[in-house]
Amino acid sequence: MERLWSPWRMEYIESAKDGEPERCVFCDLLAGAGDPSEHRMLHRDALAWVTLAKYPYNPGHLLVLPVRHTGELGDLTPEENAAVSALLQRSVRALREQAQPHGFNIGLNLGRIAGAGIPEHLHWHVVPRWSGDTNFMPVVGQTRVLPELLEETFAKLAPRFID
Repeated sequence: MERLWSPWRMEYIESAKDGEPERCVFCDLLAGAGDPSEHRMLHRDALAWVTLAKYPYNPGHLLVLPVRHTGELGDLTPEENAAVSALLQRSVRALREQAQPHGFNIGLNLGRIAGAGIPEHLHWHVVPRWSGDTNFMPVVGQTRVLPELLEETFAKLAPRFID
Protein backbone atom coordinates (compact mmCIF):
# COMPACT_ATOMS: atom_id res chain seq x y z
CA MET A 1 0.00 0.00 0.00
CA GLU A 2 1.45 3.35 -1.04
CA ARG A 3 -1.14 5.75 0.40
CA LEU A 4 -3.95 5.81 2.87
CA TRP A 5 -6.14 8.86 2.50
CA SER A 6 -7.60 10.20 5.72
CA PRO A 7 -8.80 13.73 4.92
CA TRP A 8 -10.72 13.96 8.20
CA ARG A 9 -7.34 14.24 9.98
CA MET A 10 -6.69 17.65 8.39
CA GLU A 11 -9.14 19.27 10.82
CA TYR A 12 -7.06 17.88 13.69
CA ILE A 13 -3.73 18.88 12.14
CA GLU A 14 -4.89 22.40 11.36
CA SER A 15 -6.39 22.81 14.83
CA ALA A 16 -3.02 22.19 16.51
CA LYS A 17 -1.66 25.55 17.67
CA ASP A 18 1.18 26.73 19.83
CA GLY A 19 0.20 28.45 23.05
CA GLU A 20 -3.05 28.46 24.94
CA PRO A 21 -6.35 28.62 23.06
CA GLU A 22 -8.47 31.69 23.70
CA ARG A 23 -11.59 29.64 24.52
CA CYS A 24 -12.03 26.31 26.21
CA VAL A 25 -13.40 23.78 23.71
CA PHE A 26 -14.90 21.74 26.55
CA CYS A 27 -16.72 24.73 28.06
CA ASP A 28 -17.94 25.58 24.55
CA LEU A 29 -19.34 22.04 24.23
CA LEU A 30 -21.10 22.39 27.57
CA ALA A 31 -22.65 25.69 26.52
CA GLY A 32 -23.81 24.29 23.17
CA ALA A 33 -27.50 24.11 22.40
CA GLY A 34 -29.42 21.76 20.16
CA ASP A 35 -29.09 18.04 19.57
CA PRO A 36 -26.69 16.45 22.11
CA SER A 37 -25.37 14.09 19.41
CA GLU A 38 -23.88 17.12 17.62
CA HIS A 39 -21.79 17.70 20.72
CA ARG A 40 -21.10 13.99 21.34
CA MET A 41 -22.24 14.42 24.97
CA LEU A 42 -23.44 11.14 26.47
CA HIS A 43 -24.23 12.29 30.02
CA ARG A 44 -24.10 15.42 32.14
CA ASP A 45 -24.98 16.05 35.73
CA ALA A 46 -24.30 19.04 37.99
CA LEU A 47 -20.62 18.19 38.56
CA ALA A 48 -19.30 15.96 35.75
CA TRP A 49 -19.97 14.90 32.18
CA VAL A 50 -18.86 12.41 29.54
CA THR A 51 -18.42 12.86 25.80
CA LEU A 52 -17.01 10.93 22.87
CA ALA A 53 -13.51 12.07 21.99
CA LYS A 54 -13.56 14.08 18.76
CA TYR A 55 -10.25 12.51 17.69
CA PRO A 56 -10.48 9.00 19.18
CA TYR A 57 -7.67 6.50 19.58
CA ASN A 58 -10.20 3.64 19.31
CA PRO A 59 -13.97 3.40 18.78
CA GLY A 60 -15.67 4.29 22.05
CA HIS A 61 -12.85 6.56 23.30
CA LEU A 62 -14.57 8.70 25.93
CA LEU A 63 -13.59 11.80 27.88
CA VAL A 64 -14.83 12.31 31.44
CA LEU A 65 -14.65 15.87 32.75
CA PRO A 66 -15.67 18.04 35.66
CA VAL A 67 -18.27 20.64 34.66
CA ARG A 68 -16.29 23.38 36.38
CA HIS A 69 -13.42 24.77 34.32
CA THR A 70 -10.11 23.95 35.99
CA GLY A 71 -6.79 22.55 34.89
CA GLU A 72 -5.60 21.71 38.38
CA LEU A 73 -6.36 18.34 39.95
CA GLY A 74 -5.99 19.81 43.44
CA ASP A 75 -8.75 22.34 42.67
CA LEU A 76 -11.45 19.65 42.49
CA THR A 77 -13.78 19.55 45.45
CA PRO A 78 -14.35 16.15 47.09
CA GLU A 79 -17.83 16.16 45.49
CA GLU A 80 -16.43 16.86 42.00
CA ASN A 81 -13.80 14.18 42.48
CA ALA A 82 -16.48 11.66 43.49
CA ALA A 83 -18.68 12.64 40.52
CA VAL A 84 -15.80 12.19 38.06
CA SER A 85 -14.89 8.85 39.64
CA ALA A 86 -18.48 7.61 39.45
CA LEU A 87 -18.72 8.67 35.82
CA LEU A 88 -15.44 6.89 35.01
CA GLN A 89 -16.96 3.71 36.47
CA ARG A 90 -20.20 4.23 34.55
CA SER A 91 -18.24 4.78 31.32
CA VAL A 92 -16.30 1.54 31.74
CA ARG A 93 -19.53 -0.32 32.50
CA ALA A 94 -21.28 1.12 29.41
CA LEU A 95 -18.35 0.28 27.14
CA ARG A 96 -18.08 -3.25 28.56
CA GLU A 97 -21.79 -3.84 27.91
CA GLN A 98 -21.82 -2.31 24.42
CA ALA A 99 -18.44 -3.16 22.91
CA GLN A 100 -16.96 -6.00 25.01
CA PRO A 101 -13.38 -4.65 25.01
CA HIS A 102 -10.61 -6.82 26.44
CA GLY A 103 -9.24 -3.98 28.56
CA PHE A 104 -9.00 -0.21 29.03
CA ASN A 105 -6.50 2.59 29.18
CA ILE A 106 -7.77 5.24 31.61
CA GLY A 107 -5.69 8.30 32.22
CA LEU A 108 -5.28 12.00 32.84
CA ASN A 109 -2.50 14.03 31.26
CA LEU A 110 -1.87 16.83 33.75
CA GLY A 111 -0.20 19.78 32.02
CA ARG A 112 0.94 20.35 28.45
CA ILE A 113 4.39 18.85 29.07
CA ALA A 114 2.67 15.63 30.24
CA GLY A 115 0.76 15.40 26.96
CA ALA A 116 -2.42 17.33 27.72
CA GLY A 117 -3.63 18.83 24.46
CA ILE A 118 -6.12 20.98 26.38
CA PRO A 119 -4.44 21.50 29.76
CA GLU A 120 -6.79 24.21 30.99
CA HIS A 121 -9.73 21.82 31.57
CA LEU A 122 -9.15 18.49 33.31
CA HIS A 123 -10.29 15.48 31.28
CA TRP A 124 -9.77 11.76 31.75
CA HIS A 125 -9.44 9.50 28.71
CA VAL A 126 -11.28 6.16 28.77
CA VAL A 127 -9.96 4.12 25.84
CA PRO A 128 -11.38 0.65 25.22
CA ARG A 129 -8.76 -1.83 24.01
CA TRP A 130 -8.99 -5.12 22.16
CA SER A 131 -6.40 -7.78 21.61
CA GLY A 132 -4.69 -6.93 18.34
CA ASP A 133 -6.16 -3.42 18.07
CA THR A 134 -2.81 -1.92 17.11
CA ASN A 135 -1.02 -2.46 13.83
CA PHE A 136 1.60 -0.79 11.70
CA MET A 137 -0.47 2.35 11.01
CA PRO A 138 0.04 4.16 14.33
CA VAL A 139 3.71 3.21 14.42
CA VAL A 140 4.79 3.69 10.82
CA GLY A 141 2.10 5.94 9.41
CA GLN A 142 1.41 7.93 12.59
CA THR A 143 -2.29 7.51 11.72
CA ARG A 144 -5.12 5.66 13.43
CA VAL A 145 -7.53 3.70 11.30
CA LEU A 146 -10.93 3.53 13.02
CA PRO A 147 -13.58 1.07 11.85
CA GLU A 148 -16.56 3.13 13.02
CA LEU A 149 -17.80 6.72 12.64
CA LEU A 150 -18.35 8.85 15.76
CA GLU A 151 -22.07 9.08 14.99
CA GLU A 152 -22.38 5.28 14.99
CA THR A 153 -20.46 4.93 18.26
CA PHE A 154 -22.60 7.67 19.83
CA ALA A 155 -25.83 5.92 18.77
CA LYS A 156 -24.64 2.66 20.35
CA LEU A 157 -23.49 4.18 23.65
CA ALA A 158 -26.11 6.89 24.26
CA PRO A 159 -28.81 4.48 25.52
CA ARG A 160 -26.41 3.25 28.23
CA PHE A 161 -26.16 6.74 29.72
CA ILE A 162 -29.89 7.44 29.99
CA ASP A 163 -30.91 7.82 33.62
